[in-house]
Amino acid sequence: MIPSSTSRLILIAGVAVALTGCGVNTIPTQEEAAKARWADVQNDYQRRADLIPNLVSTVQAYARQERGVLDEVTAARAQATHVSVNASTITDPQQFKAFEQAQDKLSGVLGRLTVIQERYPELKSNENFMALQAQLEGTENRITVARRDYNEAVRTYNTTLHTFPGVLWASTVYHDEKPMQLFQASADAQSAPKVNFDIAPPAGSQPAAAPAASSSSR
Repeated sequence: MIPSSTSRLILIAGVAVALTGCGVNTIPTQEEAAKARWADVQNDYQRRADLIPNLVSTVQAYARQERGVLDEVTAARAQATHVSVNASTITDPQQFKAFEQAQDKLSGVLGRLTVIQERYPELKSNENFMALQAQLEGTENRITVARRDYNEAVRTYNTTLHTFPGVLWASTVYHDEKPMQLFQASADAQSAPKVNFDIAPPAGSQPAAAPAASSSSR
């Protein structure tokens, strides 16, 4: 006869194997995977925010008369960094939407710096500006990839919550779990951007002379 303690251990092991096989761990596993992808998104957005002050300062040295654009970029950055959504609130539609809209707005105004670059040859030849721009472009690409990976992880998680057998666990063991929010394509992304490089500088203004300290960087 098998001792009662051994029988209990065998029973517990059998139950654990059975639960594992029927997907009891699937929801928390997929939830953690989606949160990890969200952390990647946040890191890339933070990297972009860290690059912007130096980029704005460099542009301002060559194009002081573009103050309106530079102020708009700075304001959009402040708003984007002020609106935050952490791993515990990505299930909140309103908070997530506010974060997404703030980041998309910043992406839009950053595009206007490209127009400024085309209008000021001295700026285009500045090595510091070109290096910052390259880093910014690389970061934008990383953001695109991070958002895509996050969306894929969230779709997998949300599908599990609403399909069998995950829906059984979602309605019992994990009844507090909620679907996560997805990034949506911005309105600007639905149409090709219209960029005019032939815009003349404001009347009565001339491009600012390059700072003397920058001559060695060209």
